[in-house]
Amino acid sequence: MFMSLYSAVLLAAIFHTTTTERNKCVARSFGHDSLVCECNSTYCDTLGIVSLPPPGHYISYLSSMAGSRLEDSQGPVRPNQTGAGLRLTLQPEKKYQKIKGFGGAMTDAAALNILSLSAGAQDQLLRQYFSEEGIGYTVVRVPMASCDFSTRLYTYADTRDDYSLHSFNLAPEDVHMKIPLLLRAQAMAPQPLSLLASAWSAPAWMKTNDALIGKGSLKGKPGGKDHKSWAQYYIRFLEEYAKYNLTFWAVTTGNEPTAGQLTNYSFQALGFTPEEQRDWVALDLGPALHASSFPHTHVLILDDNRLLLPRWAKVVLSDIHAGRYIHGVAVHWYMDFLIPAGPSLVTTHQMFPEYYLFGTEACAGWKPTDRGVKLGSWQRAEKYAHDILEDLNHYVTGWTDWNLALDQTGGPNWVKNFVDSPVIVDAKRDVFYKQPTFYSLAHFSKFLSKDSQRVGVSASGETDLEFSAFIRPDGLVVLIVLNRLSSSKIQFEVWDPAVGYIPSTAPPRSLLTLAWYTLGINV
Repeated sequence: MFMSLYSAVLLAAIFHTTTTERNKCVARSFGHDSLVCECNSTYCDTLGIVSLPPPGHYISYLSSMAGSRLEDSQGPVRPNQTGAGLRLTLQPEKKYQKIKGFGGAMTDAAALNILSLSAGAQDQLLRQYFSEEGIGYTVVRVPMASCDFSTRLYTYADTRDDYSLHSFNLAPEDVHMKIPLLLRAQAMAPQPLSLLASAWSAPAWMKTNDALIGKGSLKGKPGGKDHKSWAQYYIRFLEEYAKYNLTFWAVTTGNEPTAGQLTNYSFQALGFTPEEQRDWVALDLGPALHASSFPHTHVLILDDNRLLLPRWAKVVLSDIHAGRYIHGVAVHWYMDFLIPAGPSLVTTHQMFPEYYLFGTEACAGWKPTDRGVKLGSWQRAEKYAHDILEDLNHYVTGWTDWNLALDQTGGPNWVKNFVDSPVIVDAKRDVFYKQPTFYSLAHFSKFLSKDSQRVGVSASGETDLEFSAFIRPDGLVVLIVLNRLSSSKIQFEVWDPAVGYIPSTAPPRSLLTLAWYTLGINV
């Protein structure tokens, strides 16, 4: 749409009148390189409803290792150069992918931790993620039955040889924990949440190893009774959640299919080769969805690490029978250090531009050498921001964190595969801590609304800064800048040829979001 000067002034005035006064962070240190913000049933720091800048002005938000948390400032866009040595130039004529959203996963563990708090603290936590005053999450990944972040192993159809799925039932974890919390989150959100379902394992009786864990795949071949029953399991899941007025934007073809190809894999998994996944979608899952009440539910393949690209996508998407049912490719972040984004993400996009790329899982604290919760780790926040920027700059349309909330040990987790989370719950004190990773995500999720489009931005010379630029549907430009490599502040100016120059500084070890209205833009 075209954003006129009058429209921009009017919109800014509307936002200004609805701006809520923000609460400051109650900072606590746990001995790591930065701090957490403590929240309870009656108080939590919040940015509030963002007051957008009037035309001719910009607003900035800063978070840093030194302790800033979405610290805001504003100023006028200048008609002349500011004299900074580095210039970042907006190139709105260069248009790339549009944003689908950001979010996290409502695992059994996340639900248990949220519900371990008092009712007031639960609402406070959900508001931080989903309300208009919070950080704008629009995506929630929901495991289908149990995963490692459950307290037990189960599926929805554990009665042996029940190919017609007469025994299919949602678990107490769904009915009493995840579904009520999803409904509460949806009630707080200003727009419908995009729910994404992923299964970790089929029922043991459908699998070659007769177990939920370890090396095992579906019995028989695609088109056979086990493969068709597994596809119908997806339909039954969607039907049962629909009874609670929860509908899913997308399903994936299964969490980390390569895990089920590993001998003695320690938690729930279902093995697929790309050829098997291709044929299962073409013969079973795709037709089942098409014939169901959910023909418009998106199907995302892979749901595994990007090092499998582009080969996995080539095998599956080159097949017209499978490809017609598929909408996108889901990627995890865990092995990103093994393969650059160019040969994996960009090559996949160039080969199959009609299918979108979407990040479906990431967490800190998963490496054996850097395991579990680190309250206040800024380094982990930087890793989040770096990965999100790298993904967005290479055609990924959104990014989904793992558990929405964990306890102080990084669980519960039945296999003791403890990791970190942007929110850590201390149920004994009825408080929760917002980690630096929470604010790292906020710099993206709070400001990049759905259908924001990535545009070009170039640097006038070599720089340690990492950055990405977007234009929202309302004409607001959002520029996100990460300074993780320099121990010094970096002064720079932003040049938007349509409006002028913006002076800025990226402090050492900081993340910065700049926003301003541009003119004459069609988005």
